[in-house]
Amino acid sequence: MANSIKNFAAHVRSTLRFYRHERRQSQSPRTTPLGFRLMGSQAMEDGTFEPEETAIFQRCIADCDVLINVGANVGYYCCLALQAGKHVVAYEPMPGNQRLLYKNIWANDWQDRIEIFPVALSDQPGVLKIYGGGTGASLISGWAGAQDYSLVPASTLDLTLHDRFGRQRLFLLVDIEGAELSMLRGAQNLLARQPKPTWLVEIAVSEHQPAGVALNPNLLATFDLFWQAGYQAWTAQSKSRLVTRDEVEAIAASGHDTLGTHNFLFIE
Repeated sequence: MANSIKNFAAHVRSTLRFYRHERRQSQSPRTTPLGFRLMGSQAMEDGTFEPEETAIFQRCIADCDVLINVGANVGYYCCLALQAGKHVVAYEPMPGNQRLLYKNIWANDWQDRIEIFPVALSDQPGVLKIYGGGTGASLISGWAGAQDYSLVPASTLDLTLHDRFGRQRLFLLVDIEGAELSMLRGAQNLLARQPKPTWLVEIAVSEHQPAGVALNPNLLATFDLFWQAGYQAWTAQSKSRLVTRDEVEAIAASGHDTLGTHNFLFIE
């Protein structure tokens, strides 16, 4: 009985998510206070979406030539970069998000300045299960309680980018709900490239973990890939501070989160 109720609830959530996306498709992007047209969440449309992250993003993108947005969703950060005159490469595996992303890009007449890969990113190409939907879709089973899934194509950053962009300055914005480690394992060439890209990555410490998981089991391994590649880790906050291996080791050992954020900057 319990499993039947759980499955029915998952089906209802999936159905409601589908109809919300379909209803949005009949609407048009609106002009935001930031100066571009966008269809997304209410906060995105009224200019109040992630104010601290937006400010950090705008500072970072000003010093870079190309944005690589992994987990682009409906394109809020893509639009900020395109508005700033940057070239954009976006990755978004969810069809509902893709349709809104395409619509937002077209509404601003930026269709010739962006490349969109409709795939998830992992450590190897293939077909993967992605759980949930919208802004919370994840390759991690049970992420934020999601059990319903769809199938999506997958590739790697190294395969899709290869050795492009020469010595241009790259800025990577990554928001992929717990799947950071596998994505980074498929980006070894990118981590080693010169000049080194700047990365702004969402890494959940304890938030949204599957049932029975108190702490991100890949936390230390994810940070280690950056440290081994010659990066420093900083909290992405208005008052940013250095993150050390000792601190992350202590969190992994104790389960006590001392970081105070789930957004991190990785800089050479």
